[in-house]
Amino acid sequence: MGKTVWITYDLGVQGDYTGLYAWLDDHQATECGDSAAFFNYEYDDSKAFIDQIKEDLRNKVKLESGNRIYIIRKEEGKTRGSFLIGKRKASPWEGYGEKTDNTEEVGDE
Repeated sequence: MGKTVWITYDLGVQGDYTGLYAWLDDHQATECGDSAAFFNYEYDDSKAFIDQIKEDLRNKVKLESGNRIYIIRKEEGKTRGSFLIGKRKASPWEGYGEKTDNTEEVGDE
């Protein structure tokens, strides 16, 4: 069975880009800008898709603490995104927008 996916990746300065690029090439991925790729991933539908692709990546790419790989795919009729490897960081654009702060600080007199 196959599933169409997009991934974004951040392996840091010393990351195993050679391993990741070989893995992406093996899956005939299409480049989608800086650190993004699109491809169809073939998997065994008797096992969880996310578990299979995560295991496949870990077997082919040397992953270190701080590495991040995010996947976007269609699942149960909805578009879903989640981290395969790593976790979300603070957004670099935080504080640049024009949000209104409606909080009020109250102290004792």
